[in-house]
Amino acid sequence: MISTSEPLIVSATLPLTDFDSIPWVKLEQYVRKLQQRIYRAESLGQKRKVKSLQRLLMRSKASLLLSIRRVTQINKGKRTAGVDGYKVVSNKERTELFNKMYKYNIFMHNPSPTLRKYIPKDRNTKLRPLGIPTMVDRVYQNVVKLALEPQWEQRFESISYGFRPKRSPHDAVEIIFRKLNARSKKKWIFEGDFKGCFDNLDHQYILKQIEDFPAKDIIQKWLKAGFIDNNVFNMTESGAPQGGIISPVLANIALHGMEAEIGVKYRFTKRKTGKIQNEIVDTKTVVRYADDFVILCETKREAMSMYEKLKPYLEKRGLELAPEKTKVSHISEGFDFLGFNFKQYPVNKIKGQLWKMLIRPNKKSISKMIGKIRECFKKKQGSNVVNLIKDLNPIIRGYANYWNTVTSKKIFSKMDSYIWKKVKHFLKRLHPNKPWKWINTVYFHADIRGQSKNKWLLTSQDKKYQLIQMNWTPIIRHVPVTYRNSPFDHNLREYYQSRDIKKFNKDNIALRQKLAKTQKHKCPLCQTSILTEEGLEIHHKNPKFHGGTNEYRNLTLVHTSCHILWHKTFPAKGTVPNGKQTKAFSKMLRKRKTIIYL
Repeated sequence: MISTSEPLIVSATLPLTDFDSIPWVKLEQYVRKLQQRIYRAESLGQKRKVKSLQRLLMRSKASLLLSIRRVTQINKGKRTAGVDGYKVVSNKERTELFNKMYKYNIFMHNPSPTLRKYIPKDRNTKLRPLGIPTMVDRVYQNVVKLALEPQWEQRFESISYGFRPKRSPHDAVEIIFRKLNARSKKKWIFEGDFKGCFDNLDHQYILKQIEDFPAKDIIQKWLKAGFIDNNVFNMTESGAPQGGIISPVLANIALHGMEAEIGVKYRFTKRKTGKIQNEIVDTKTVVRYADDFVILCETKREAMSMYEKLKPYLEKRGLELAPEKTKVSHISEGFDFLGFNFKQYPVNKIKGQLWKMLIRPNKKSISKMIGKIRECFKKKQGSNVVNLIKDLNPIIRGYANYWNTVTSKKIFSKMDSYIWKKVKHFLKRLHPNKPWKWINTVYFHADIRGQSKNKWLLTSQDKKYQLIQMNWTPIIRHVPVTYRNSPFDHNLREYYQSRDIKKFNKDNIALRQKLAKTQKHKCPLCQTSILTEEGLEIHHKNPKFHGGTNEYRNLTLVHTSCHILWHKTFPAKGTVPNGKQTKAFSKMLRKRKTIIYL
């Protein structure tokens, strides 16, 4: 049996000694509960309680540990250093960072300037400036975000979808589809885009909006910290640096209030089902995703009037509209938003008598995918087929999952044909002296997953890897998030759990879906939900070292942290744990407590 006194358990005294043995799932539950309390207190207008809970959360060691983990292990820029050149790549360094940071007060922190870097903007010659904070600043920014986000989630408008938890571009796309149906009177579209949104946001306006936030002083320091470009220090009088963890939340706070500014009004009606439904009284509707937005109007005159109506809104925030991206168009002409083209087509013989709304991937989005595929083949020229398949499959799966909520079947077929032509050219260059019959026998086989009857799928010689097709992805209409629903509302736990299951099934391959369903979406090692931001790994019940196989009955889906701790307890070369030891391990994971909660 496992003893709870083993050194694997996080010590009840600081400093921390073992980063792997931290109960991450418990910490996430603790922080999420505090966030739910902040959200509820804000909804009840209990301002003093909100500030008290925010201070408690920002001072907790749970939020600090979760932030260190997110910044150094999960985020894409985890290996990018700031102006000090400091990186955190190993668990030993993460432990040292925590032991250094928990002693200091976040409210007394003095930020460093950001490091200015430039990345290509889309596929044109323009460059997007990024401001990369130091590791310590990124950790503190994540701590502040954990406390600030639930308060503002209660305030944000229902029409805002960018950079918000549990909201996606698909929610915005589906809302537009519903608002522009054939019966709708809204036919004129005001397409808007803020010019240099992140670079021009007014600092004073942002600080005025968060004047009741306990850590407003440190946010002001981040905004005024400046940046170093080519070893030259520059002051920042406006804007929030793109690359900062707190920047998207601050941008949403600054852009909040568009509906009120242009006069959109709601009314609430009670349905026969007993539910209270919100309806827009006004003749216009707004849908905003970060700094991109559309305003749906009934007349051209009303759409054109938006230029004037938005002036006070823009002046307060220090913004202006980008002339090249702002225009008024009719729905029959179509418009682009979030990588899709929205257009109404006449479906009757008498043109214009009956219209049907269709959403398709736009030309720019299709061109991006073609560019990525072309670049992938170029990089892998002369390499083996396994590397090519490993690089191509994520691109195909990613675009298919993004496009599968709209009318995309024809695009899927065209992209599959394009990839097929590129594959033939790749193989002929890889084996210039071999006949096509030999290439066909070696590299093309039937679907090893059984999803398709296609016998011409690119397959590695060992038959372990196979190129997928976009056509396999079914078209499923997305169900948008309801009105102002937030994951910080504890009453909506079941609602978001069902949405998380759908998202999990969409984002994961069939093997993971089947394992998750068998486990009832719970980790068998700690008996908590796997539908969290915690990473997941496939675990062999009977290790391969002891003769375990890759059959379904020997596999299970577990949290990454649980998996690491399991193999520390039962090394692969050691003995296979029996039923009693497994139960004791699970019980230990569920019950262990740490000083981190204090």
